[in-house]
Amino acid sequence: MNHLINETSPYLLQHAHNPVDWHAWKPEAFERARAEDKPILVSIGYSTCHWCHVMERESFENVDTAAFMNLHFINIKVDREERPDVDHIYMEACQVISGGGGWPLNCFLTPDGRPFFAGTYYPPQPAYQRPSWMQLLTNMVNAYKNQRQVVEEQADKLTDIIKNSDNNYVKKNAQISDSINPQNTEPASQNGMGVFTQAHLDNIYYALRERFDRVEGGFGGAPKFPGTFCIQYLLDYYFYTKNEEALAHAELSLMKMIQGGIYDQLGGGFARYATDREWLIPHFEKMLYDNALIINNLCDIYKLTKKDIYRETIEETLAFIEREMLNTEGGFYSAYDADSEGVEGKFYVWQKKEIEAVLGEDAPLFCAFYDVTEEGNWEETNILWRHKSYEEFAIATGMDVLFLKEKMKILRGKLFKIRDLRIKPGLDDKI
Repeated sequence: MNHLINETSPYLLQHAHNPVDWHAWKPEAFERARAEDKPILVSIGYSTCHWCHVMERESFENVDTAAFMNLHFINIKVDREERPDVDHIYMEACQVISGGGGWPLNCFLTPDGRPFFAGTYYPPQPAYQRPSWMQLLTNMVNAYKNQRQVVEEQADKLTDIIKNSDNNYVKKNAQISDSINPQNTEPASQNGMGVFTQAHLDNIYYALRERFDRVEGGFGGAPKFPGTFCIQYLLDYYFYTKNEEALAHAELSLMKMIQGGIYDQLGGGFARYATDREWLIPHFEKMLYDNALIINNLCDIYKLTKKDIYRETIEETLAFIEREMLNTEGGFYSAYDADSEGVEGKFYVWQKKEIEAVLGEDAPLFCAFYDVTEEGNWEETNILWRHKSYEEFAIATGMDVLFLKEKMKILRGKLFKIRDLRIKPGLDDKI
């Protein structure tokens, strides 16, 4: 056992039996770092993070790796959902250094907490154009011991950037607003409009527009996140400007997600993101906050369009939240893991023969609608998704669309009962 054994966070408790001498984010860890003049490794993640699990298995459970970490570093584990303030600071450092971020987030600090290097997942052997975890650890130790002045300068620079980033953002955008608001005698940043003028709002829209995936919806390529704030911006922009293109792309994006594997076609609710452009292959973890944000999008687009598909998806997703994530005392749980029985997605995927055994003579119709095949559409298994809408499938097969929807609802219910008997992914029960 290490210092995490008395913590309450599910993520920290997952690491309580690692051979790494993990501390929680507490003063004694920093006091020890100062007393021993050792760099600090802060490793940040959350209990349902797939790559956090991978790195734990590969590196943090390795006795030799742990011995090196214990000898040369003071090691701290942080649950990003328990301490979003800590995560925000060091994620910003990671983004400054690498241009990107993610979890697990591994950040190296001076004993007083200033970051001098940060990255995400590192494999046990060099791969993915990344050094191995041990190579990185060795480099950090050498830098701290033999290039201390460089480390201190890097830490000072990163700290200044993080301290000034919010002020620089607001100042920059206030200047933009002033420059595009020449009719006003007062600067936009001082006349009650804040940093936003109509021209600025238009500029945001056209910047988003450059990233539209006009075939599969969403923004940019794989991996694809729901982009709920961007979609919300499009819906609000349409509401005030009646720009039809903004509404059309919000609709395309939400429809593709609803029909995709990123949506749990049996149980409702959305996975965190898709690993492909078409939204077929999800990263199977389900987060409370993602679903809350998507429901907001769906409610607004339903108010605008009155299309049944949005209302149905809202009802199915809220049913999932009430069934799976609502505590008996009224709070909501944080997330479901991507993995069950140590395998990513195992709870959600199907073999065709499993479906045939449950649905019998109705299996061919179900399999045609949800793209289920013998060979599978992901790692020799099947992720359920709708490659055609109800209306498109009904026209193609000559079926009545209302009959098709009711039939699929019944068949999904039968499969859901069978799936519910499987071993479920881990639940992060933070409220």
